Amino acid sequence: MFFRSALITRILVGCLLAASAVVTSAQTSGVRDTTWTLSSVPGRALVAGATATLGFEKDRVTGSDGCNRFTAPYTSSGTSLQVGSPAASTRMACPEPVSAQALAFMNAVTRARAYRINEGQLQLLGEDGGVLATLAAQPATLAGTTWRVTGYNNGKQAVTSVLGGTTLTMAFGADRRVSGSAGCNTYAGPYMSDGTKLTFGLAATRKMCTGTDRIMEQEQQFLVALGTVAVMHLEGDRLELRTAAGAMAITLTRWSLSRSSGIAGDDHCGRREAPP
Repeated sequence: MFFRSALITRILVGCLLAASAVVTSAQTSGVRDTTWTLSSVPGRALVAGATATLGFEKDRVTGSDGCNRFTAPYTSSGTSLQVGSPAASTRMACPEPVSAQALAFMNAVTRARAYRINEGQLQLLGEDGGVLATLAAQPATLAGTTWRVTGYNNGKQAVTSVLGGTTLTMAFGADRRVSGSAGCNTYAGPYMSDGTKLTFGLAATRKMCTGTDRIMEQEQQFLVALGTVAVMHLEGDRLELRTAAGAMAITLTRWSLSRSSGIAGDDHCGRREAPP
């Protein structure tokens, strides 16, 4: 129990320090090259699981409204800010509460005429100076985070979804080691990161799994895809791992600490075990 409490404390401290670094950067050099996650919209309770994000690049914002992904141009000088109408957006249909929240968020983004950093959060301000939305700084570090794989490159120039009934995981330790489940076997090793650059040095166990050849095929393709990773893109609850050429290698979604440590999974070898 003491070890688990100490581990959680180290993870939380690491996240707070990383978030502080993001905020300090935004305060000294504007919002460029920062990423934020929606924490509140006045008069509206946020929908659980519908994470909205906003990332500022050189002259474009990108993100998710909690339902669809978008990109749009923006201009900023000092604390002034103006985001144009989305130039591109996906067209997924989402339940009404999620769609309503997405609309409210995008209205806040496009109506913003200024911003300020207040107590570690980004506030989007309207023409009258009123707060349209508040967003929390997103830590840029992977240390102390746990992820579930949602898709992987199958080596045939296509990203395919994970087989039903299987769970592939990835946990980044503060000691710069990564470990996880490839669906049957486990893997572990060091990871090297520098900004958005990311590479792995991994080794996997070699047990055979029962049930279906597709599980072993998926595992092999996933491990090969891991070996091609060169760049990461972290945004809210989404993590994209890409090759040096920009091709998608693996897509992941964040697991909370309680979920990743408390849910057991079938290792397809007749045992039950918690994800690494």
